[in-house]
Amino acid sequence: MLVKKLKEKLIRGETVYGSLFQHAVVPAMVESIPENSLDFVIVTPEHTTLDLAEFLPLRYALKSKGIVCLARTHSRDAADVARVCDTFDGVVVPYVETYEEAQQLAAAAVYRPLKGIVLEKALKKGKFVNQKTADYIEKKNENTLFIPMIESVPGIENLEKICSIPGVHAVFVGPGDLTTNMGIPGEYDNPELIAAIQKVIDVANGQHVAAGCWFGTTQQALRTIRQGARLVVYANDGLMLTHAMQSAFGELRKG
Repeated sequence: MLVKKLKEKLIRGETVYGSLFQHAVVPAMVESIPENSLDFVIVTPEHTTLDLAEFLPLRYALKSKGIVCLARTHSRDAADVARVCDTFDGVVVPYVETYEEAQQLAAAAVYRPLKGIVLEKALKKGKFVNQKTADYIEKKNENTLFIPMIESVPGIENLEKICSIPGVHAVFVGPGDLTTNMGIPGEYDNPELIAAIQKVIDVANGQHVAAGCWFGTTQQALRTIRQGARLVVYANDGLMLTHAMQSAFGELRKG
């Protein structure tokens, strides 16, 4: 039900707020999350040696707090996407560039367990084996969220078609890869990146799809909210600890 409620918020045009968890795998830490702060968490072992399975206890702890737990895959393999969706509340898939790729990945998330020829017929003709199968697929996957990451210029160019795919309720910009792809690596305040994010937000809104971008500072995150971002992904567990300690101990050391 948590994911269904989150989907409904996105469909209604509301803004949802989340963060990345890269290091936190101990479920007891969820008690420290303030009420009404997070709608969702994206667990990601992208820059660590952790495995997604190590985040599973955290997923159940987050559920007890009413927080949706999504998982970012390493690969863009459809089988991996389906596997993650069988375990977590949804999936965030990196570096999605083309309509065809996005369609297959979305199908792995929201049409599972359909595969092969039967799946191809559903994708190409919108026809299932029968109504019983169609109802089963809809019920099974109503609590699954699929979010492709837009991290390249081709991804932005193909965004309108990507956002038209059934099952895509949000898109998420990865600024690290995107700025590198644009020839402005790491320049998160560059006007070119800001314009690119605006284009993503506008195109996505035109398809009734929420869009957002990860940023590590509140100033940058607020800027994207003012641009119209409705999927707000702020910082990560390590950065938030850094910010809190810098603020507190910086003040304490001044005496």
